[in-house]
Amino acid sequence: MERYVCIHGHFYQPPRENPWLEDVELQDSAYPFHDWNMRITEECYRQNGSSRILGSDKKIVDIVNNYISMSFNFGPTLMSWLEKNAPDVYATVIEADEKSRELYSGHGSAIAQAYNHMIMPLANLRDKHTQVIWGIKDFEQRFGRAPEGMWLPETAVNIEALEVLAEHGMKFTILAPRQAGRVREIGAKKWNDVTEENLDTRMSYKCILPSGKDISLFFYHGSVANDIAYGGLLHSGENFAVKMAESFEENGNKAQLVNIATDGESFGHHHRHGDMALAYCLHYIREKKIAKVTVYGEYLEKFPPTHEVQINENSSWSCVHGVERWKSNCGCCADQALSGKQQWREPLRNSMDWLRDKIGGQYEDKMKQFSSDPWQVRNEYIEVINNRSVDNVKSFVGRVAGKELGYEDKVIFLKLMEMQRMAMLMYTSCGWFFDNLIGIETVQVMQYAERCMQLYDELTGEKLSAEFENRIQAAPVNVKQLKDGKDVYENYVKTAEIDLYRVGAHFALSTIFSESAENQYEVYCYTALIEDYQNARAGSQILATGRATIISNIVFEKQSLDFATLHMGGHNLFTALDAPLPDEEFHKMQQDMEDAFYKGDTNAVLRQINMKFGVNNYSIWHLFKDEQRRLMYELLSDTWVEIEGSFRHIYEQNYSIMLMLRNMNMSLPAALAAPAEFIINHDLCGAIRAEEMNIDLLKELTDEAGRLSLNLDKTTIRYEASSKINRLMEMFEQSRDDTELLYTLEGALYVLKGIVPDMDLQMAQNLFFSIRNEKYPEMKKKAESQEDAAKWIKLFERVAKHLDLVI
Repeated sequence: MERYVCIHGHFYQPPRENPWLEDVELQDSAYPFHDWNMRITEECYRQNGSSRILGSDKKIVDIVNNYISMSFNFGPTLMSWLEKNAPDVYATVIEADEKSRELYSGHGSAIAQAYNHMIMPLANLRDKHTQVIWGIKDFEQRFGRAPEGMWLPETAVNIEALEVLAEHGMKFTILAPRQAGRVREIGAKKWNDVTEENLDTRMSYKCILPSGKDISLFFYHGSVANDIAYGGLLHSGENFAVKMAESFEENGNKAQLVNIATDGESFGHHHRHGDMALAYCLHYIREKKIAKVTVYGEYLEKFPPTHEVQINENSSWSCVHGVERWKSNCGCCADQALSGKQQWREPLRNSMDWLRDKIGGQYEDKMKQFSSDPWQVRNEYIEVINNRSVDNVKSFVGRVAGKELGYEDKVIFLKLMEMQRMAMLMYTSCGWFFDNLIGIETVQVMQYAERCMQLYDELTGEKLSAEFENRIQAAPVNVKQLKDGKDVYENYVKTAEIDLYRVGAHFALSTIFSESAENQYEVYCYTALIEDYQNARAGSQILATGRATIISNIVFEKQSLDFATLHMGGHNLFTALDAPLPDEEFHKMQQDMEDAFYKGDTNAVLRQINMKFGVNNYSIWHLFKDEQRRLMYELLSDTWVEIEGSFRHIYEQNYSIMLMLRNMNMSLPAALAAPAEFIINHDLCGAIRAEEMNIDLLKELTDEAGRLSLNLDKTTIRYEASSKINRLMEMFEQSRDDTELLYTLEGALYVLKGIVPDMDLQMAQNLFFSIRNEKYPEMKKKAESQEDAAKWIKLFERVAKHLDLVI
């Protein structure tokens, strides 16, 4: 009897990009990271690319890439984000699949995913095909091979979805055990009903479809998967391995596969160090020869199905009611206190379905001027989504249309395609999964719908937003501040809409502090081409006037604008803009405004701006979030200096009395503790960030915080300290003989680990591990006769101890 183990991780984040900017904006709840994608990347995706295996002394004995040994899928939208924002992690994932093929008889560890996590049983047939085709094409482009299997979002399945998978060449998918309805041995006549408890998940099953095609299905081990997600199984890699081993049938006489599937984020994000439990589990299984580690494609080739299965139609892994969680008030939710309060799901689903069907006819009619098969064009549009270069977009449009299109037709073509892309994204499952219509995931899918309606309006002149608003009004909101879905739409969706004027306003506001603007300015997925720019300064006031053309890099639409921006000090910053004036009038306007400005007649400047630009006025409120935050901090820079000065004065003037209070075991009054904590935290972060670290100063500040019993900002200090140690190790990796740098690194680790023992030192450990293998043996030999080498070895071994690495 042969025993096999397969662990599948479903790695996925909902697309978080602003639908108009095509980038993820600042998310304060992810602090100290910029956004949740970045945070989860550091907590999970990067960790699994270089996970630690610990020895009995809890020291690191090996660093491994978990992706090589496990089965996995990464959501295409997440991979797109990683490619742009964490290219090293992206490369690690791609490389893992390539290396895994050497281990698993040519079968890679990666499988594909339906594109943007749409609940397939609730999608119409066209959308099913597009989701599968986009998922396959995205996979092929990234991994350089065809996928063998595909992950269905939430494992939600029906026969039609399986038919689509089979039609496009997918050999298998993975389901939850409760999704199997009945089974029989191939060739037998009698079907046997099965339940989650008695289904044998240690084999693959063939599902014969009405079309005559078939697809293999793997059902994961439910109880083990549940223990990973909720039962604390990831607290110990050995326990994890033992649990897997116990899942084999002891007296079986055929090959067995114990396979589990769970959210990949369990391995590091949901459960800290879960990646290490996974790494040790796989290591333990191999070392103890409990089973052979495999992936689904290899197992399927070695052991084709001997049994057939019929599925439970419209079922999933995360809703015991089937697929109701994504369309009704079924009772499933994250916060059980809100169970039974999800009446908003049905109106949201109905509103999206109405919008999808409404735009479908117009898309088909208008796209027929460019192609006889509009829906095939949509299926092929993934070629553009993954490569927005001008040459590639033009090539795609020209190939589909059979000729090079003029500017206006090209914009129409691309708007039609983007309207359909938004119609895909608005069905991302996370919009219905959680507990409130005002949740960030739900607002996100509604914003995709809003962008879809905006494009429809621009293409047809027909506004759909009022009808959508009326429909979504039927959705209740579980917060007191808002009445219903209409309030959510008006406050969180409609206000997010952006046009080329708004992009122009952002550009004009952002460049106010530049004495001269470059010829080209990038604003997310837009480009501002500057034709004229004048900047005048008088004390703290600034006036900028100019002309620019704003171009969408997505749909190629462009708009020329004249603008005037006035900063009157502090946060009093605004701009106005409009379509270009004739050149002579434009230059006269610039001169008239400058004359009034230099005379100190601000009212005259304001009158001229109102006369020339009318209602198109914008303020600092209209900046996009990241730039708004940056500019506000810049405007507050003098205030920060004043606050620091005041707090430092309080701290220094009252130091003796604070010390006396603590020596008497008395708590510091808040009026003294707050300034002292501000100064110590400020100085600590400054000392950590300093180009040349002063170890003595770090120790002195740390001791001071202890003497006064001050609360340190551990979150910020941990982030700064981790970054500093990783940067120092990067420098040492480039200058491996630099003993002084090694001394600084050792001292920094000693002091900083005393402040924040849980620093994220993954990068430093990875680099050190490499230096240990390549440089340490050479220096160890030299140390026998060279004093400098002996000093190097002594410091290096101390660093190893701080990093919990075995030499």
